[in-house]
Formats: sequence, C-alpha cells, structure tokens
Amino acid sequence: MASQDWVDKDFYATLGVSKDASEADIKKAYRTLARKFHPDQNPGDDAAEKRFKEITEANAVLSDPEQRQQYDAIRSMGSGARFSAPGAGSGGAGGGFEDVFGGLFNTGAGRGGARSGYSTGDIPPEFADLFGGFSGGGFGGQSAGGRGGFGGYGTPTKGADRTATSTISFAGAMRGTRISFRDSDGEVIDVRVPAGVKDGQKVRARGKGSPGPGGAGDLIVTVKVEEHPFFHRDGNNLRIEVPVTFDEAVLGATIEVPTLEGPVKVKVPAGSSSGRVLRVKGRGVKPSKGSAGDLLVELQVAVPSTLSDEARAAVEAYAAATEGHRPRAGLADKARL
Repeated sequence: MASQDWVDKDFYATLGVSKDASEADIKKAYRTLARKFHPDQNPGDDAAEKRFKEITEANAVLSDPEQRQQYDAIRSMGSGARFSAPGAGSGGAGGGFEDVFGGLFNTGAGRGGARSGYSTGDIPPEFADLFGGFSGGGFGGQSAGGRGGFGGYGTPTKGADRTATSTISFAGAMRGTRISFRDSDGEVIDVRVPAGVKDGQKVRARGKGSPGPGGAGDLIVTVKVEEHPFFHRDGNNLRIEVPVTFDEAVLGATIEVPTLEGPVKVKVPAGSSSGRVLRVKGRGVKPSKGSAGDLLVELQVAVPSTLSDEARAAVEAYAAATEGHRPRAGLADKARL
C-alpha cells in the first residue's frame, strides 16, 4: 500500500542500486545488505537493526512490480511534496496521503495501526535460507493491524505458526528420522528431523502452520532426545566410559571400544590411570551440516572384587616391589586452608 513515507524515502539509494535496476540487481543488493545488517549478526546494535528495517522495507517495495510502479509514480511528483495526516485540519476534514493515493491506485489503503518491529513476513521466501542458521529463526510478531510485509506495506499476511513437541530416540537423533503429527482434520503431517539434532532444538516444517491470506504459517517442533545408557553427548562429541584391567592400565594395551558405526581399536598408553581420556577423531556426532565430533573414551581401571590365591600372591608381590611409591604424598599440604 502506498505510504506518505514513500515521498521522502529513496529506496533505490537504500539498496545502493540505480532506478533502472533489474529484479536480479535488487535481489542481489538486498541479499548482501541483509546478511551484513541482520540483527542476529549484530546483537545489541540499534543502528544495524534500524538499517536492516530500512533495507527490508526498500526490498519489499522494489521487489514487487506493482508496488514499485506505484512508488516510482509517487516519487516522480517530487520528493518535497507534503500531505496532511488523516484527520488534520479543521474538523478532521483534511484528506491524508493514503486517501489521495489509495483512490489513485485502488489499493484500498486503510488508516490507523501503528507499525511494529520487523517480522518473519518481512523476508521474501527466496531469502529465508539466509537466516535459517541464525539464532531465534525469526523476528518478532506480525505487523500491527494484521497487514503483512514491513510496517503493513507488503504482501498479505501469512497464517500463524503452530508449535508441537516430540520425543525421539537417541539413535533417531544421531542418524536423523521422521516424526508424524495428526492434524485436527485428520491430515498426517510428516516432519523430517536432521541427523545430529540436539535435545531441545526446534525443527521448522514450512507451510504446515495455520492458513492465512498470504499462505500457511509454519509448524515449529521442539525435539526432545532420550538419553542413552552408554553414549553421552557433549556438543558434537560423544563420551563413553570404558573399563580396563590393572595390567592393561600399567603396561599399556590395545583394546576394542564401541562407536555409533561399530567397534574400533584404541591404544591405551602404559601408565594410564582412571579418568584418563583418549580421543578418537571423527567418531562422534555427525550432523547433517557441519563437521563430525570425536569419541572421548574415559578409562576406568576395573578392580576385581575377589582374587584367587595366585592372583592375591601376585598383587602382594607387586605391593612389596613398589613399596617406595607413595601416590598420596603431599596430599595433606594441598588440603590446608
């Protein structure tokens, strides 16, 4: 819809393109500037947020052929033009800018409704992939008055997003899976969960939300991941505890440990103690995007609860042979306050 603001705003300058710029030029300019000034890229920077709103508004107008034609016609009348606000003048009889141009372009522009901040509807669908990785996944609510686009001057408003929660297995989180929801009208909605999803992470199914004049909103699913009794996730690394015998820890050994893809051989260095962590590269979580994590193997020296006479004699002989070794020497000094 035409706005009085258009008179004083040079959207071409905002995007840094010429007045005869092609749709491709406008798209390219918006893509570059949106990446640079996106609020999630500039947290706490009010100037960047303001700039992002300006380029989003400019793109919303110039990327729409009908709105661009209206904008060019308004600007051709002179940027110095002024119109009274709706209700201004004696008895509120003065016609506002939108009254004048609403009839000229048959936009049906209504009055009132303060503009809110930017919303997910402000970003054209073809640019949605630019911001998918940013925290939050979206920006604020819909524009005031129920109108789509920046400040109510864009495409029709999309339907509201819907939310759901689902719990998946640890294996499903590691390998990727699909979960299904049944809508109130009986429709089954399948949602793809990518490999490497974390507990509490949100997955967006586009176009599966509530219907609206500008298309359906999205379904946002919060994924809960069941714990595994053996593998413990640490970022994209996996931690496991592996028992070793006393002689393996003292003398060193090559042992076999399980991974998500099957067992691998791991070398235990001689003189290892309980709690020592060995790293197996690339055997951790393998997300659908990004690098694989590692497998962190924590050694635990397993002490037998019962000993044969021969084994006891061997341990006693070892104790006698290492009598001078005092692992707790100096411990009392460390504990002093």
